[in-house]
Amino acid sequence: MEIELKRIDTCFSGEFCYTHARAAVAPDGFAVMTTQPLRLSGSDIYYGMRELVSRDGGKSWSAICEVPELSRRPFPGRPELELAMADATPHFHRATGRFLLVGASMVYQNDEFVPDPRPRHTVWSCMNPADGKWSSYRLLEMPSDPEDTFFSAAAGCAQYLELDNGELLIPFYTMSREAARHPWENSFSAAVMRCSFDGETLRYLEHGPLLSHPVPRGFCEPSVIGYAGRFYLTLRNDEAGYVTVSGDGLRYRPPVEWKFDDGEPLGNYCTQQHWITGGGKLLLVYTRRAENNGHVFRHRAPLFAAEVDPDSLRIRRDTERIAVPERGARLGNFGCTHLSGTESWVVVSEWMQSPGPPGPENLKRCTDRGSDNSIFIARLLFR
Repeated sequence: MEIELKRIDTCFSGEFCYTHARAAVAPDGFAVMTTQPLRLSGSDIYYGMRELVSRDGGKSWSAICEVPELSRRPFPGRPELELAMADATPHFHRATGRFLLVGASMVYQNDEFVPDPRPRHTVWSCMNPADGKWSSYRLLEMPSDPEDTFFSAAAGCAQYLELDNGELLIPFYTMSREAARHPWENSFSAAVMRCSFDGETLRYLEHGPLLSHPVPRGFCEPSVIGYAGRFYLTLRNDEAGYVTVSGDGLRYRPPVEWKFDDGEPLGNYCTQQHWITGGGKLLLVYTRRAENNGHVFRHRAPLFAAEVDPDSLRIRRDTERIAVPERGARLGNFGCTHLSGTESWVVVSEWMQSPGPPGPENLKRCTDRGSDNSIFIARLLFR
């Protein structure tokens, strides 16, 4: 595996930084990258989605442009609240030739989160590359039940999978209304739903059993991939990352903690992980505790890539490589894009918040080490 690193300047000014940079690529080389500004003086205060476009397979990119259809807007029936799309991941849908963008809703009042219990939804938008225009994002309709299981259900930061028939396996995590009254004391459960997409509308069809973990906040930000006839799901947890496998993509074995092949814990915690396939191998991209990254929020940099043993579900330590280097800023919110059996991308933006309360000194911990909110594309090339 060879790694080629490309940097995109975001013209960072110090008040906001771009986050959640992720990309999707069509077979003809038309590519779109989505990202969104975050207010540095708050926590997870996001604004409308932006995009960058490439027509040469990622060699050159347009300037960062606002997408009006993906801006904040009034919450339905509650004009004093604002709804934002966030944690979004784009995907080129082969069956329809459209780009699909799937993420999570955020609800704000006076530019701050509304008090708990706070609803969340899976939200989505689509784009026809012929005109490059995104549809206004919509809420995915989920089943209703007496316990309000899907009160806070979202496919946030999820890597999802298109099946041969054009249907999609979309991982999500959820919490009931009652549990969401005290979300830091309760646990999310994760599952994978099967959805249809006809180029215009994304529809829920069914979901598999919920996966739970008794540690506060439980399982969240799951990602799925298909490899060698099976489906692999990786899950974020506050104490450690977890992994599981399925034969049908919906029903999974009990998750196990990520470990190296020598039995040592991987060291990933409270951060997402994503998948790559290339050169006939299955790989995981992740952050972890290391000897020299304690200054980074939750050890979320650098980004590592390593082979996974698909049977033991362990990381082959001697294959570990740094995909995106650490420059003081966290890199834990990223995306992985499959182009072919010989090329995949890791896309990430430097998140300009350090441990501690927001402020000039917090930002300085990032800039002093070289971070400037750059967007990086690591091209992983396989022989």
